[in-house]
Parts: sequence; C-alpha cells; structure tokens
Amino acid sequence: MAHRRHPLGGRPLDRYALELWRRSPRGRRVLDLECLELARYLPDVFGRHVLQVGSWGVADSLIATAGTLHYGVIGTVADGVSAVADPQRLPILSKSVDAVVLPHTLEFSRSPHHVLREVDRILNDRGRLFVLGFSAWGTWAWRARLGIGNRAFPPGGRFFSVGRVADWLELLDFEIAEVRRFGVGFPWMTTHTVGEAWSPASLVSPLAEAYLIVARKRVLPMNFVGRVQRAQVRPLVGIGLPAAQRDAIDGNGEGPG
Repeated sequence: MAHRRHPLGGRPLDRYALELWRRSPRGRRVLDLECLELARYLPDVFGRHVLQVGSWGVADSLIATAGTLHYGVIGTVADGVSAVADPQRLPILSKSVDAVVLPHTLEFSRSPHHVLREVDRILNDRGRLFVLGFSAWGTWAWRARLGIGNRAFPPGGRFFSVGRVADWLELLDFEIAEVRRFGVGFPWMTTHTVGEAWSPASLVSPLAEAYLIVARKRVLPMNFVGRVQRAQVRPLVGIGLPAAQRDAIDGNGEGPG
C-alpha cells in the first residue's frame, strides 16, 4: 500500500531506506561532507549536552566532534542511537540542552513546526541549533519533481528552502548566525557561505544540493528596574533662593540688602 504524504511534512524514515542511503556512494559522500561542516562549529559549543534529534548518520558520527561533556542521539530508527522517540514529543527536560542538531529531521517529519517548537523548549537560553537540509532547488528536489528519483535516496521527504526554515526560526525568536551551502553533485562547487563577498559561486549557490543553517536562541535580557526617583520640581519663574536666604527673609521680613 502506498504511503500518503502528510500535508505538513514528509514520511518518517524507516530502517531499510536509511541503510540503503548510507551504503550508496552518493549517500556516503554527502554524510562525509555533513560531518565536516558540523565539525566547523560543534567543538566550539561548550556546556553539558549536545543532542542529535533524528536518525541520519552512522550512530553518533555527525556529532562526535562536540566539545560538551555529553552528546547523544535520539533517533526515529533503532539503529545505534541512544533512544528512539517522536521528535515532536521529546522525553527531555525543558532548557536542559546546549545544542541540537537536526539532520534532515524536518524533511522527514509529519509536522516540522512541532519539531522546531520541541527544540525551542529543550534548548537553554544560550542554546544553538544546527539544521541540515536538502535545498528545494537542488538536484534531489528536481529529480523528485520530475519523477526520476534515485533508488538510494530515502523516499517520502519534503524539501524546504533556506528562507522558509529561517522564517519558522524567526517566529520562535531564533537568530540566524550563518548559512552554508554545499553538495557533491551539480553545480559541483566548493562549500559557500551565504553573505560572503561576491564570487561566481554566488550565482549558483542556491542550486547546491544541501545546506546547513546555524542559529542561536535570541533571549531578551531582563532589566530589573529599581524604585523610580521623584523628579525635582524646578521653579516656574526665576531662580530659587538658597535656604539661608529664605530663613533671613522669614526672620526680617525683607530680602537681602
């Protein structure tokens, strides 16, 4: 029986589809690139916990470079992960995680909005978020539209543009720190950071296969307002007299000579 795609997202990955992708030459090359991209940032994440939400790489290979005391994987497939859970209902305490990695989790989730809300809930006030995705204008997306998808590519995914994911994160008060575009297929360019000085790669970077969005929680500082001092009343006309001169007027009945 054919699986019906949920209107808000893709079909969750199963173990067979994931293993087929991992063993394919293209899949291994993409995973290697994603490990390298995450290795640019994860060693600089300090704290206690880095959490990968979603099954994608081999065991914890994507987050193995994390600089925190602990890291783990909550997957959707029981295959070398710390636990299996629904990304929309994570068994994690609120504000207890320093960084979250979402490796194509939104694309294979029935409700990506709920996944992001859960991530927002478990991240602490200094939390960082890393979202890996396939471009809506990249090779895989076009092959899917034309009905010529690769056998090894996991079926049932939905492709979201960088702009769309960024809009969702903005609504949750995340600040986009950096966007990286990369891929192993067309247009065969080196990894490009969005916002860098113009180069020929800038023209074709939206067509790159995959991207990495680096975001951080935007927490407004809390200002404790003390007791408001009463404003001094200034005289409406002239200049007020010193206290000694006022006493002299009251005692003598006349002003200063």
